[in-house]
Amino acid sequence: MNSHTQYFFLPGPAGRLQCALDLPDPERFSAPRGVALVAHPHPLYGGTMDNKVAQTLARAFVALGYAAARMNFRGVGESEGVHDEGRGETDDMALLHAEMQQRYPGLPVALSGFSFGTFVQGQLRLRLVEQGNAPERLVLIGTAAGKWAIPEVPADTIVIHGEHDETIPLADVFDWARPQDLPVIVIPGADHFFHRRLQHIKNYVTGLWWQR
Repeated sequence: MNSHTQYFFLPGPAGRLQCALDLPDPERFSAPRGVALVAHPHPLYGGTMDNKVAQTLARAFVALGYAAARMNFRGVGESEGVHDEGRGETDDMALLHAEMQQRYPGLPVALSGFSFGTFVQGQLRLRLVEQGNAPERLVLIGTAAGKWAIPEVPADTIVIHGEHDETIPLADVFDWARPQDLPVIVIPGADHFFHRRLQHIKNYVTGLWWQR
C-alpha cells in the first residue's frame, strides 16, 4: 500500500495465509502506538485485503500511529484453503491477532472490518473478551447486519454506513444498532463501497479515535 508495507505469510489450519503490515511513518512516530487488524469484505464476491475500503481503514490507522495488519482470507489471493462462512476466517484472524501481539507486546489492539469483515471482527471480539483480552476499540464499516449474526458491540464502537447501501440496507443497520443505543454515522449519497467518498471513512476514524 505504501513504502512502509511489509508482506508475509502465516501458517494456518487450512494452509498458509497471505498478510500485509502497514507501518506508520517513522519520521512522525518513533514506534507504533498500537496495532489495528483490518478484515476485508466477502471472499466469494471479490473481497480481498486490497479492497479500497480495507486499504482506507489501514491508512486511517497508520495516520494515527498504529501498525495496520491485513490478511487475505482463505482462498483469496495467495492464501490457501476455501471459504468457511466466517468460522475459519475468525480462526485465521485470531492467528493474525496472536502474531501482532507477539511482534508488538503490550500494545493495544484495535479491530476493524468492512462488510463481511465486520462479522469476522465481531466474532473475534467475543472470543477475545472470553479470554480476558478485549480489544481496544472497534471500527465497523458497512456492518453486515441482517446478513450475518453481528453481536452487540461496545458503546464506543465507530459505525459508518452509506445512505444508499444496496447490499446492506441502512434500515437493517438501524434495527441492529437501535436496541444498543449505538450511534451510526451515515454518509449521504454513499453506496456500499463508498465510491468517491472514501475520504469520509478516514476522516471520521482519525477524528473520532481518541474520543470516548
